[in-house]
Parts: sequence; structure tokens; C-alpha cells
Amino acid sequence: VPDHLKQATIQYKKALAGLLLWILEGISYLEMRLKGELKPALIEEALLEIKTYLGFEVSDDFAFLSLDAQAAALLEILGRPTRICGVVKNTGEPGGGPFWCQDAVGNLTLQLVESAQVDMSNDSQKALFAGSTHFNPVDLVCATRGKDLLAYRDMSTGFITEKTKDGKSLKAQELPGLWNGAMANWNTLFVEVPLETFNPVKTVTDLLRPAHQNA
Repeated sequence: VPDHLKQATIQYKKALAGLLLWILEGISYLEMRLKGELKPALIEEALLEIKTYLGFEVSDDFAFLSLDAQAAALLEILGRPTRICGVVKNTGEPGGGPFWCQDAVGNLTLQLVESAQVDMSNDSQKALFAGSTHFNPVDLVCATRGKDLLAYRDMSTGFITEKTKDGKSLKAQELPGLWNGAMANWNTLFVEVPLETFNPVKTVTDLLRPAHQNA
């Protein structure tokens, strides 16, 4: 990327990092409170906080847990690795985007979903993916210190893709993708960043784009 376009990218990288630090401070404070005296009002407050700032909605079964079990479940959520994902407006670039997903136990979480994970033979699923407003440029700021990252994978999210070798079409079984399945149980936040911060080179012709030319 030419130097004259780098300033915006640097500015928004700093903004994403600053937001992550702010979120981590809030997580630390909420963890401290949940390890103290428990009251139903505190649990309700914590549920609102993780929904508002982490985009995490617990399943209906959460309501049937004891107060101690609810606090333990919330502490598990707060203790996950956290990432801030910059996303840009969808202009038709190949790749995935931000979606709400429901996990195996009914929790709603924010996830990066690739087209290979979507059943394109299902008209409803295809329409949802095609109608996504934003795109994932893999602009991530992550907090991973002290976390066993392998423990936060979703091994059920492996998928089959089509590749070519020597001119022949092949099907390939892939492990959970780095941005999706391998980070499926992270806390994820999405932040819109300007399109000018995304200047991909996925094919040779991408080098002809204005962003890759000298000013």
C-alpha cells in the first residue's frame, strides 16, 4: 500500500487496540464483582453487560441454573480470548463476513462466517449470506495472554472446499478455519472501519487497483 494511504490504516489499528483494552478493563471489573457476593441483580447486570459489549446472549436454559452456577457460567464467558474485528462495507469481495450464530447449547454469539460454511443449496441461507452488509478483511486485534487457544476451537466446523490441482477439480476436507472455527468460542466484537483501510491482493490484477499505485 502506498505511503499516502497508510495513515488511515495506522489510525484505525490504534482505535481497535484502544477499544480492546477498554473492553478488557470492563471484563476484569465484572469478573471481580462476580467472584464476590452474589445477588440476582448482579447476574442481571452481568447478562446485560455481556450482551451489550460482547454481543453474547445466553440460552434460555441459563435461567434454570442456580445463582452460583449462573456466576460460574458468566465467568467462563468472560474468561474467553477476546478479539476486535474491523469490518468494511460489503462491495462483493470474495470471503466471509460477520453474522449472529447459535451454538449447540442455544447461546447466540457473533462469528465470522465463510461462504464454504453456508449451505448455498438452501435459498434462505444463501439469501442471508448474499445480503450481508459487511465483509471480513481479517483486520483483527486479539487478547490471548494466558489462554489455551486450542480449548476454544469448535472442531465440528470443519468443512469441504473445492480446489484445483493440475487442472483437475478436487474436494478437500479442511480443519476449522483460522478466523471462524478456530476462534468460534472467543468473545468477538465487530467495528466498521473505512474501506480505504482494506487493500487486498488476492489476484495479480488486484495490483492494478488505485490503492496499489504510486500517488
